[in-house]
Amino acid sequence: MKKFALLALAVVSSFANAATTIKIATAAPDGTAWMRELRAGAEAIKKGTAERVELKFYPGGVMGDEPTVLRKIKIGQLQGGAFTGGELSQVDKDTQIYSLPFVFKTQDEVDKARAQLDPLLKQKLEKDGFEILGISGGGFAYLVSVNEIKNKDDLKAAKVWIPQGDRIAEAAFKAGGVTPIPLPLADVYTSLQTGLVDAAANTPAGTIAFQWHTKVKHMIDLPLTYVVGILIVDKKIYDALAPEDRKTVSDELGAAFARLEKINRDDNTQAREALQKQGIAIFKPNAAETTMWEAVGADARKNLVANGEISAEMSAALDKALGSARK
Repeated sequence: MKKFALLALAVVSSFANAATTIKIATAAPDGTAWMRELRAGAEAIKKGTAERVELKFYPGGVMGDEPTVLRKIKIGQLQGGAFTGGELSQVDKDTQIYSLPFVFKTQDEVDKARAQLDPLLKQKLEKDGFEILGISGGGFAYLVSVNEIKNKDDLKAAKVWIPQGDRIAEAAFKAGGVTPIPLPLADVYTSLQTGLVDAAANTPAGTIAFQWHTKVKHMIDLPLTYVVGILIVDKKIYDALAPEDRKTVSDELGAAFARLEKINRDDNTQAREALQKQGIAIFKPNAAETTMWEAVGADARKNLVANGEISAEMSAALDKALGSARK
């Protein structure tokens, strides 16, 4: 009996000390700053938890598009994924809040708004069964194109890509009279190559990271949306970790995302310069054109709230945050 009790204790102890591997998919290519910092955070977590927790990443979209990754998380094949706000709208529509077109004018506005909105998004995703382990500001997205776009008519003639399932981008372009083409992010390079699309929006650094800069020739110098990357894991997996291990995971990934914030800003500045040196023409809309696009953005937002694509509560929280930022 004593031997049985000791054996049972050993088995329980073995399960308690068993390593937890958290498999996370992302469309970000390997070798990017995103992947470097996530891997650095993972190494710190492995060390800080005495190898009780290990994060394993699958970059470059090898696990499939965003709906596929979410399905794999649901069935337990994966435990987490990294998504843009628009991609994650399949889980909660308010994750698109930073994707609203022509809302933010400066990085300072974004920073002040995020201080109030990021905690709200974390609360909402918890109710949906996910733990947000980090939100990284990727920077402002700008429209890049193969052909010159200087006015609304030029844009109407373009074959504009939008992320698959991104209803905000769809509403924004349709408000401007454009019928966009939805595709997974991983398909954009090939589509630019074949002519299926000839315009797409991304940050300057993202345009280079995904090699779009080798296909496009023009960029419109007007912030379209603000891009965020959101890292989520199944809340059941996260909650099952020992309290001290949860703290290590949150602390180390928090530090990794803080580093990413600075890197992304520096990378976008450098990428913009690199795009210009490569000969990509950067067109600055005049005041009248800017006002026109801001009005398109306002109409798109009004329709999105009316259709339930963004909750009235989150829209009001955004207005409150922007009001404080602009005082």
